[in-house]
Amino acid sequence: MIVAAPVERTTQPAAPVATQPAHTDPPRQDPAQQQDVVAQQQAPQQQQAQTQPASVYYANCSEARAAGAAPLHRGDPGYRSALDRDDDGTACET
Repeated sequence: MIVAAPVERTTQPAAPVATQPAHTDPPRQDPAQQQDVVAQQQAPQQQQAQTQPASVYYANCSEARAAGAAPLHRGDPGYRSALDRDDDGTACET
């Protein structure tokens, strides 16, 4: 009769299982919450727009500098092409 030696069985711990998916979408907000978020983001922009004068006119660059507005960039209040000597979009740069 052949007797087999006892086999020692070892168990290895199971590989860790991910508890969260690799990618998760942000939680969905209802439309009312989304509108609130948008309104909160736009509030500082609206306040800034309200603090700027509707129209500004500087007769020359000395006036713009005295007001602390120089240099003026195209699109800024008070910018006009007559103040922009080299037509590069920046007036009263020197």
